[in-house]
Amino acid sequence: MITNLGTLYGVSLGPGDPGLITRRAWALLAGKGHWTYPVRKKNSDSYALDIALRAGLELPPEHTALHFPMTHDADILARYWLEAAQTVLALLQRGEDVLFLVEGDASTYSTFGHLQRSVRALQPDVSVEVVPGVSSFHAAAARAGEPLADVDDTIAIVPAGYGIAQIERMLNDFDTLVLLKVKPLLDDLIDLLRRRDLLAHGWFVEKAGAPEERMVHDLASLQGQKVNYLSLLIIKNPGRQRSEMQRGCRKKKDTSDE
Repeated sequence: MITNLGTLYGVSLGPGDPGLITRRAWALLAGKGHWTYPVRKKNSDSYALDIALRAGLELPPEHTALHFPMTHDADILARYWLEAAQTVLALLQRGEDVLFLVEGDASTYSTFGHLQRSVRALQPDVSVEVVPGVSSFHAAAARAGEPLADVDDTIAIVPAGYGIAQIERMLNDFDTLVLLKVKPLLDDLIDLLRRRDLLAHGWFVEKAGAPEERMVHDLASLQGQKVNYLSLLIIKNPGRQRSEMQRGCRKKKDTSDE
């Protein structure tokens, strides 16, 4: 009979700058929890782990790499998620707290969501705490010196894999688009922005906050380049036409503020 389950923590570390680790995350990492962290290939480096180590934290004796391959094959992913969940659950059942290290924020396009669901599918009463963190697009906007949204601006945050046609439609509906994981479609996105005369209103940021960070405002210069998987685009659309309903709501709000 299991009487003393440990707690599973999703520990957000921010996008790459160790200075963005929260006090709550630091306290957990400096404690006695068992560190786990994602790797894309067995025996490969972990970006999340690297953030913690660059912060000056020491890798504890008890640590485990969890393999999450880069594939869209649902069957393959399900097998690896189950294997990771079984590894984590065995630690929790020994009464150990398990810290899963996450770059960025654990609630935003993170492997932690899959891990949490998979562990609870095996044992529903597992206690889980998500430690929020700075997301890559917030850090990127800060580095670019541009607000993501102002007053009643609208903003959409989507993976670039959503598709060029869908992204073009969204340009009509949102003042700011944040496009994540742009590597596979970067040339197509640049072509779209050139056609919409928006190249001057975008910022490309790669590995925000890391020592290798790269920020490019001249988006056309990226055409044909290879970029890192951890890259994004922030696109502002200053000429977006608002609907009559949206303009009416803004006018009503401005009048009420007088």
